[in-house]
Amino acid sequence: MEKQYNLIATAAAGIEALVGKELRDLGIDCQVENGRARFKGNLETIATANLWLRTADRVKIIVGEFDAYTFDELFEKVKAIPWEDVLPLDAEFPVAGRSIKSKLYSVPDCQAITKKAIVERLREVYHRPARVPLAETGALFQLEVALLKDHVVLTLDTTGPSLFKRGYRLEKGGAPLKENMAAALVMLTNWRKDRPFYDPVCGSGTLCIEAALIGHNIAPGFNRGFACEDWEWFDPQVFEKVRAAADEAADYDIVLDIAGSDINGRMVEIAQANAEEIGLGDSIQFKQRAVKDFKTEKDYGVIVANPPYGERLGEEEQVRVLYKEMGEVFRPLKTWSKYILTSDLAFEEFYGAKATKKRKLYNGAIRTDLFQYWGERPPRKPRNDAE
Repeated sequence: MEKQYNLIATAAAGIEALVGKELRDLGIDCQVENGRARFKGNLETIATANLWLRTADRVKIIVGEFDAYTFDELFEKVKAIPWEDVLPLDAEFPVAGRSIKSKLYSVPDCQAITKKAIVERLREVYHRPARVPLAETGALFQLEVALLKDHVVLTLDTTGPSLFKRGYRLEKGGAPLKENMAAALVMLTNWRKDRPFYDPVCGSGTLCIEAALIGHNIAPGFNRGFACEDWEWFDPQVFEKVRAAADEAADYDIVLDIAGSDINGRMVEIAQANAEEIGLGDSIQFKQRAVKDFKTEKDYGVIVANPPYGERLGEEEQVRVLYKEMGEVFRPLKTWSKYILTSDLAFEEFYGAKATKKRKLYNGAIRTDLFQYWGERPPRKPRNDAE
């Protein structure tokens, strides 16, 4: 029987449900909790989740889980875990930590005690004398000891650099949207690949590129490697198989109507270069244009925008002029749906209309709202009874 692991996919606050939906769409049953989704699976499940999750941050193996109220208890319970099953003798295993509402509130102490307990366990198993430090010259196994209300979860990160690092961003603008957050915004809309998609303040092109990846059904992790690929016990054929299946699943032939523009010509050049880096240069039309100059004859499109928030002194007024222009240009587009992410709670006042719905999201540490303006639905196509 192939080994099964307890796994978690971590996510930014507010988008855990999307991670859960993505896992279920991949055929993986899961439970959604604050900041994460829990699931079970084998090595192929780990590879699939890393390759395909668009909105998650990391995929981690839960190595151990228990309650601990004293440092002695933490030490003994960590030491009791069969670390030799995941850590070879030469493993490099730094221990990160966090503690919330727990008796063991000193994070450095929790980290040090966890590390010491693992070292002792490995010394005993691998018969290494106490006076000789473990080499830690091999592959990286990033561990974390996380305490919440005295409940300890010990995890091993399979991902490496966060999943938002897709590998296509050559350059970015001043306040870039992380790729997994951009994917989440696209997935929170009613956009489908047969409709027009437009970002009027595209910056380095991330929203358009993520929409194109979704439209072509390209796995977001296709162009990068993962930490677990360096582990001797992780069969390399697993990733070969999952990547081959992802290549097969991609629809490179579909013609998408995705466009982005920005008032800054340099940003448009960066957006184009980023799209070309991932092979989507022909799937997206980028051009230099001010929001107020946007016109379209198309129907039933979707606008997704992450405009500047005016966080810095003196910028607020400028940004609110932009919100007003957005309202003047976008409000008349009755069949289009518009989704605008900003931390400015007075956005509706300047846009000139109340949102159909608002959704609270965190863009990094910034609390933002996604202001949603739903367009008219396209008429239903008449059924052909002869079909």
